[in-house]
Amino acid sequence: MLVSRRPIAVLLLADGTRFEGRAIGAMGTTVGEICFNTGMTGYQEIFTDPSYAGQLMVLASPHIGNYGVVENPGDPLEGESEGPELSIAGLVVKKFSEVWSRPAGTGSLEDYLIAAGVTGISDVDTRKLVRHIRDHGAQNAVIDSTGLDDAALRERLALAPDMAGLELASTVSTHSAYEVGPEQAAYRVALVDFGIKLNTIRCLLERDCRVRVFPMSTAITEILGWKPDGILLGNGPGDPGAMPGSTALVKDVLQSGLPVFGICLGHQLMAQALGIGTEKMHHGHRGINHPVRNLMTGKDEVTSQNHGFVVSKQQAEEHPDVTITHIHLNDGSVAGISLKGRPVFSVQYHPEAGPGPLDAHYLFDDFVTNMAAARKVVKGSVQHA
Repeated sequence: MLVSRRPIAVLLLADGTRFEGRAIGAMGTTVGEICFNTGMTGYQEIFTDPSYAGQLMVLASPHIGNYGVVENPGDPLEGESEGPELSIAGLVVKKFSEVWSRPAGTGSLEDYLIAAGVTGISDVDTRKLVRHIRDHGAQNAVIDSTGLDDAALRERLALAPDMAGLELASTVSTHSAYEVGPEQAAYRVALVDFGIKLNTIRCLLERDCRVRVFPMSTAITEILGWKPDGILLGNGPGDPGAMPGSTALVKDVLQSGLPVFGICLGHQLMAQALGIGTEKMHHGHRGINHPVRNLMTGKDEVTSQNHGFVVSKQQAEEHPDVTITHIHLNDGSVAGISLKGRPVFSVQYHPEAGPGPLDAHYLFDDFVTNMAAARKVVKGSVQHA
């Protein structure tokens, strides 16, 4: 079927901006916060990232679907999500390709979207749309391919909650704990799942770790009862300011004395646990080539990012126990912090992502180094006693 024969679809933003295009994916109506990703590749990884829950994804790359998708049911870590295959609420693209070519491909993106029930729109001037979001900020929007009039779409928008104040992590966190990796691994890592990307688990397995993934509602006593060598606070969607229970859990995690590593939402929750606030960004950072400077080494990194909230830079600078370790070079926002004199650190970006450069993978090595050092201290104190 040719794209030109597809039904008309409409994209309506909360500020009244309207685009008309062609329907892709499942026929229907979907509402969420509209955002854009500047990556030129990796659309399947974007769509399966739990951090994008509740969002309408605009892809800046003009050709989408040309290399299909890869599904491998035999791989328990295929994709990025432990839960539903696709996390995005809707998709907006310029050119949508039904013809795909890839030696490892298993199917078309169109069938993938339909199977997941994801509604989208193509033939949109995404350059214009991305500039509009950049200039006017993230906001709710609705995609419709069923023929609803604009009045009905505005009603749908009026009922949609704002991302600010919205807790979404519980919709993507695992419901029960599970373990991955060899039982006799060198290190035991407790991973608190706020919407973890599975490549984080892969990175830990590559470093000889046994990983137990805990639901975000798990009590600290259960986590410590597993006797981990370190605790990783994973990424996830939504407003960290709407998660007081998780902030309280992270306070307990920091009081455990164990090495801690926070990623994205885990980074924001760690900051809140330390009394540092978080703020909604104008339009967020989403892409695979964001420049970050490591202030400890002076080196710059090419990073993958996906967040619409950020740690307060002023409050982080004023905190007596916190060191800002990384900054985003485009806007100077906080991209990483550490606790002085403690094996505790976090970053705002995604070190597990490998969009080409592997610049940030060293952070997993640092985490393992901290676990090894902490274990030596424990053994030394026991022998001394």
